[in-house]
Amino acid sequence: MHPFRKAVENRDSAAIEALLAEDVVFTSPVAFKPYPGKAMTAAILRGVLRVFEDFSYVKEIANPDGRDHAFVFTATVAGKQIQGCDFLHFDEEGKIDDFMVMVRPLSAAQALSEAMGAQFDKIAQEAAGE
Repeated sequence: MHPFRKAVENRDSAAIEALLAEDVVFTSPVAFKPYPGKAMTAAILRGVLRVFEDFSYVKEIANPDGRDHAFVFTATVAGKQIQGCDFLHFDEEGKIDDFMVMVRPLSAAQALSEAMGAQFDKIAQEAAGE
């Protein structure tokens, strides 16, 4: 099992953060602008762990060199079933430097947006080290 998948499925936020490059860029399925940096990305992912219920990866796809991965998942957010995919790129050191998430259907994406919006003050504080 890929170390990222194992960390997420174990809900191990420290292990997830350890896999992030300092210059990682996180592209949210519900925000217009990407979020740069390890501190912000780690805080967002901790927020996701708080709002996703019944999370499970159902498929893992990788290119032959192992630097690009797609992890297909299902979860529940505010009673809405969500399907999504984490698209990850790994740098030369094996750290995630690009992290993009896509989700469907629209009703679940809207529920995710609302749930994460409610988390954002805490996310900002965590990213600032407060």
